[in-house]
Amino acid sequence: MDLRISSLNSQALQKAGQTQFKRPATGAAQGVGSGFADNFKTALKSVSSAQNEASRLQTEVQMGNPKVSLEETMLAMQKAQIGFQATLHVRNRMVQAYTDIMNMSV
Repeated sequence: MDLRISSLNSQALQKAGQTQFKRPATGAAQGVGSGFADNFKTALKSVSSAQNEASRLQTEVQMGNPKVSLEETMLAMQKAQIGFQATLHVRNRMVQAYTDIMNMSV
């Protein structure tokens, strides 16, 4: 029995990276100053859409739609909750950094 892990070539790694982390189509890669703001807006929109999808699935389950499973709904709710918590932590860090900068003596 062969227990070696087969190595991935660079094309496979590049293809896997492209499917997981797509950049926004808004030119955020062109400007250094606007990159963080655009990425943050994209992340907020993603979290909002995840919450809306979880809410929609929850309503569908409550209405008794047989096409929507409870497991799918719970998974969507957990994803939305994790995304919201991550966004909240980023916001708290940004507020703390702003407060630290404002409290610095010049």
